[in-house]
Amino acid sequence: MTAATPPDRAAASRPVPKPGILDIAQYVGGKSKIDGVDNPVKLSSNENILGCSPDAKAAYEAAAARLNAYPDGRASLLREAVAKRFRLEPERLVFGCGSDEVFALINQVFLEPGDNIVEGRHAFAAYAIGARACQAEVRQAPETRYTIDVDEMLKPVDARTRIVFVANPANPTGTWISGEEVRRLHAGLPPSVVLVLDGAYAEFATDPNYEDGIALAREAENVVVTRTFSKIHGLAALRVGWGYAPAHIADAIERIRPPFNVNIPAIEAAVAALADEDFQQRSRELVEQWRPWLTQQLGGVGLEVVPSGANFVLVGFPATPGKTAAEADAFLASKGLIVRVVKGYGLPDHLRITIGLEEHNRAVAEALAEFMTR
Repeated sequence: MTAATPPDRAAASRPVPKPGILDIAQYVGGKSKIDGVDNPVKLSSNENILGCSPDAKAAYEAAAARLNAYPDGRASLLREAVAKRFRLEPERLVFGCGSDEVFALINQVFLEPGDNIVEGRHAFAAYAIGARACQAEVRQAPETRYTIDVDEMLKPVDARTRIVFVANPANPTGTWISGEEVRRLHAGLPPSVVLVLDGAYAEFATDPNYEDGIALAREAENVVVTRTFSKIHGLAALRVGWGYAPAHIADAIERIRPPFNVNIPAIEAAVAALADEDFQQRSRELVEQWRPWLTQQLGGVGLEVVPSGANFVLVGFPATPGKTAAEADAFLASKGLIVRVVKGYGLPDHLRITIGLEEHNRAVAEALAEFMTR
């Protein structure tokens, strides 16, 4: 045993995880079942209610003939398609098994014990899970009206800060900050800190003041933009994500990226999905139509609906017995409607509801109107 080996682990009767691992809360996804209910309406995971592009499905099925083959480790077909679509340098792209893997790889590249990341109070759980796995500290900045506050994000940054994570629009709140505010945040960070802009819901943010961060990432040495095929493209089952990073960061990520981490059916379905702009437009239009409608309907029965730039809304409930978020969740479940409890994100009085088809949205509105007036 060396002097650096913790004696409790060396003397243990069975292998012991490194410090901090067992303190990490496991990620729990949105529910998909209700006991005793057949075919419930799942509005808990922000999935594309329209499914996926028929072209993507056909590409996936065609790829089944080559399940014996390893994929191209560089995901060259997808790399070329993403680079062309967004006018990016292909060598600056990295691909992952969902954007979650890209976050984990960024954490692995830059964090060591004693370092820290900064995120918003209600940040997506994957950032912190990856950081704590690297034995880094997670610092959460207060948010203003459930929205990233640039001044608060800058306060905890110190000499051991390595990464700042910002989901824009955010999950689970749906809020977003303008391009001007993103640039102000970037300007306030030391050049040694990586700013990660998670754009999983970028395609649904249509306000003129919203910017996806790619222009900033193109010029800066410390900005990474990530995107996913899980949301607007409806390929959540296939787990495909990508990041656009400065060449030196992309190179470092590629050195530790697992080989063959994006499979052949996923690559080819993603290429087809990216080309189907009609499906993307229909997906966007559905959200643009029903997001404000649901916001108005739920606000009309006395609920707080947080302004959203994503394909879901965050709904606040009173703490009054009989009207709480937990009771609303149970009531919706009794109607066959599954939504997302977000207590684990520090939002015990809220539920997150994915925008569905017309009949789903009307069912949610009717059920919550009944719940609030019973």
